[in-house]
Amino acid sequence: MTSSVSMHFLFAILGGALRVGVPFLFVSLGECLTEKSGRINLGLEGVLVLSAVAGFGGSYLSGSPWIGVLAAAAAGASLALLHGLLCSLPRVNDVATGIALMLLGTGLAFYLGKPLIQPQAAQLVPLALGAWSGSQVLRAALEVNPLLPLGLLLALAMYAGFARTRWGLLVRLAGDSASATRALGYSVNGIRIAATAAGGAIAGLGGASLTLFYPGSWSEGISSGQGLIAVALVIFARWSPLRCVGAAALFGGAGAIGPALQSIGVSQGYYLFGAVPYVLTLVILVVSCRPGKVAQGSPGELSSAR
Repeated sequence: MTSSVSMHFLFAILGGALRVGVPFLFVSLGECLTEKSGRINLGLEGVLVLSAVAGFGGSYLSGSPWIGVLAAAAAGASLALLHGLLCSLPRVNDVATGIALMLLGTGLAFYLGKPLIQPQAAQLVPLALGAWSGSQVLRAALEVNPLLPLGLLLALAMYAGFARTRWGLLVRLAGDSASATRALGYSVNGIRIAATAAGGAIAGLGGASLTLFYPGSWSEGISSGQGLIAVALVIFARWSPLRCVGAAALFGGAGAIGPALQSIGVSQGYYLFGAVPYVLTLVILVVSCRPGKVAQGSPGELSSAR
């Protein structure tokens, strides 16, 4: 590669990471909050797809992309709340319920989204962070999702909240020891339901990013399994909101390799590079989830047999 082609490739990776990584960021933060409370939500794929169609529909009907963002967060919170309520019932398994909610969410999204495949909805206006540069490629790469600053602020708020606030300590306590939480007079189910619903609302912002920024339209295959990948992202980030930012950037960059190669004229094996995020997910799960080994940072209730 020549120097100019290499720079073009790197800028394309940067721009792709900023675009592709935003949904990963919100979904991983949502799952991080849920798992910190001692509950796992494998239904986040359904949450992501349902919130994506809700955000697109809200923007299409109202003409305002920010109303679409609110609709996406509300849809994500509603489906996650259902998951939390069902899992609070006796003898109900988190994993089985999550799979059922994933099917419900995707089924509802496909049904409600049929009339929205062709129409165009109002889109979020990108933040031009590269206006200072004379390079058109760099300016294009730095046209970022306006929801990205919100995601970074959420990561910081969650990190500080888990360490220094009463609600954060309660969430961590419920995730580490249900018996200790009950002994202190708090409702484990109440904490977990609230954390699951809030995590769904955060993940819903990732759905809004998909349909209101990049790729900016609604289709039935829009999520490409990002909701399921979020579980591996949280494990990779060791249940730290700040590490979720780095993990989302890594997966976003991995997902951008194919388009970046295509932008410099390399078309052979283009679709093969689209599988990189899934290969990363498999590697992370194989390395982190060995039998008899508890992943570092894992909430105690997730590592115990329930």
